[in-house]
Amino acid sequence: MGNHSKITQFTLEGFSGPLELQLGLSFLFMLLYVITLMGNIGMITIITVDPQLQSPMYFFLKNLSFLDICYSSVITPKAMVSFATGHKGIFYYACAIQMFFFSLFGTTECFFLAVMAYDRFTAICNPLLYNVTMSKKTCILLVTVCYFFGFLNCCTQTSLTFSLSYCEPGKINQFFCDVPAVMKAACSDTFVNEIVLLALCGLIIVITSTIVLISYGYIVATILRMPSVEGRHKAFSTCTSHIMAVSLFFGTAFFMYGQPGAMASPNQGKVVSVFYTIVIPMLNPLIYSLRNKEVKAALGRQLKRVTFSK
Repeated sequence: MGNHSKITQFTLEGFSGPLELQLGLSFLFMLLYVITLMGNIGMITIITVDPQLQSPMYFFLKNLSFLDICYSSVITPKAMVSFATGHKGIFYYACAIQMFFFSLFGTTECFFLAVMAYDRFTAICNPLLYNVTMSKKTCILLVTVCYFFGFLNCCTQTSLTFSLSYCEPGKINQFFCDVPAVMKAACSDTFVNEIVLLALCGLIIVITSTIVLISYGYIVATILRMPSVEGRHKAFSTCTSHIMAVSLFFGTAFFMYGQPGAMASPNQGKVVSVFYTIVIPMLNPLIYSLRNKEVKAALGRQLKRVTFSK
């Protein structure tokens, strides 16, 4: 990360307002973060210990919960402390590290949702070949590929962003080190960086959303051909949770990174950032548990086991 920076730290401006507002935001972030940890750790635990949830679908869901924990943990603790104490400074290299891991987990989750759509396509459209196609080796390979693309993107974005020159006062109009916000704090030309950001993020969104759309196109066509109403309902019910998660994640990702005007609206961007960095990781385990009969049944079995063991 060669650079000619004249500063050693940035200032994360976050949300402006009186002390009461800052303390309220800190408490809100803490509450959402605790719910995120409890929900995702609970999902990982239930899937790990319940023998009836040892299918590829739940293997991916467990890994998604792990990603959500990491994704939220990169941002939320620092934001909570900043709001509560008023100390909004972040060291130059700490900012680079935060950006690196945020881009890594965010990009990986984007590809992960596409892989989960392919998993549902295989389960519904080719059920007889499902266990062969989605073998344990294949599942591990798909997870590895998701992290590989995430690593490529985060290396590119972080190295390009921190190759720019940054001068005093080094103010970032965001509550974390997001690529567009950090670039705006640069005192050198960012045209190439903006083009690369738009191109890479647009490419990632197009590729992953295309996989999702094609998968669900085949899924809907297959479901509509099913003779049994009960079978159609069951097939749809296994997909609705994933559709909701995909819609939330890709909708906010496109708003932030997939359009040319995204960098021109920092105030709107901060609100949307709260949604996709903190709210979505909290909602995912709730979406998958409340709308999934197998997860709810597994939760019931584990609660009974704990009750009877006392």
